[in-house]
Amino acid sequence: MSEVRNKSELNEEIKRLYSIGLQTKCAGRSLEDIAGLTARINKLKKEKNAVICAHVYQIPEIICGIGDIIGDSYRLAAESRNTNAETIIFCGVHFMAETAKILNPEKKVYIPSLKAGCSLSEGITAEDVIKLKAAHPGAPVATYINTSAGVKAESDVIVTSANAEKILRKLYEKHEKIIFVPDKFMGLNLAKSLGKTPGKDLILWNGSCIVHEHFDSKLIKTYRKNYPGIVALAHSECPSEVINAVDFMGGTGDMLKYIQNTNASAYLLITECGLGELARIKFPDKNFIAMCRLCPYMKSITLENVLATLENPMPEQEINVPADIADKARRALDKMFELGI
Repeated sequence: MSEVRNKSELNEEIKRLYSIGLQTKCAGRSLEDIAGLTARINKLKKEKNAVICAHVYQIPEIICGIGDIIGDSYRLAAESRNTNAETIIFCGVHFMAETAKILNPEKKVYIPSLKAGCSLSEGITAEDVIKLKAAHPGAPVATYINTSAGVKAESDVIVTSANAEKILRKLYEKHEKIIFVPDKFMGLNLAKSLGKTPGKDLILWNGSCIVHEHFDSKLIKTYRKNYPGIVALAHSECPSEVINAVDFMGGTGDMLKYIQNTNASAYLLITECGLGELARIKFPDKNFIAMCRLCPYMKSITLENVLATLENPMPEQEINVPADIADKARRALDKMFELGI
């Protein structure tokens, strides 16, 4: 049903991939190999009325070859609500697919790899949040989107790296103390930006991202010496000593906007490697140095397991959230859309 019918059809897909910037230097194999898979996936998703959400940390052949909704956590959450598709295939990590299911309870949501977890999400439980609320009565809980549905359900508002500072500023208009979970580094960076004291005004949890926690600020000085005029950008999940050494801090969407609106001799991107790959495709005339680390969870998604999910999804790949948890988590997500504008 979804097979590529002839050589001409394959050649057309190769041309399409080439025209959108997916050249061999951006991918790990030949365009012919990639095109054979992307053509089958794109045909099959139309036949099954499915849409593919792809996070910017995905491999280029997923983003450029099959992605329908592409972006950071906020954009994927926001735009997944507007699709008319019956099925969502989420090329990201588990908490993102859960978020899509919470916002689209009537749709089928699948994740292609059962290995696509998240160190931040796995580092805190709903019970942990309940204990924090008991220890700090009256303090609202602002929760980073990189969390499970159960944690979101115990939260007052969800935030992303793109809107966290804006939302926390609004919360501080009515509250002296806020609980922020789970990323301690993002929390410390937010405390500095907001002029708040960690542990007093902003209660943090000891969570971190295995990709961003290991970047070394000393290397940034080396890059600046070797590449005069370089502009350094870091994700807000990075430790404060890294943030203090760069020119811009933000989420992946913010970083791409900054690149689009500026001109520099080169950009040093301190985040997961997928952003550097995407930046080279989107801005071929600009120079990039990716001081990056691979996320093993994101990279567990492949064209092969996306195709397999469309052809014959396993029951364990379907994302389901209990109705009571989903309802509470949805309120916290809706609060994000309300306060984040």
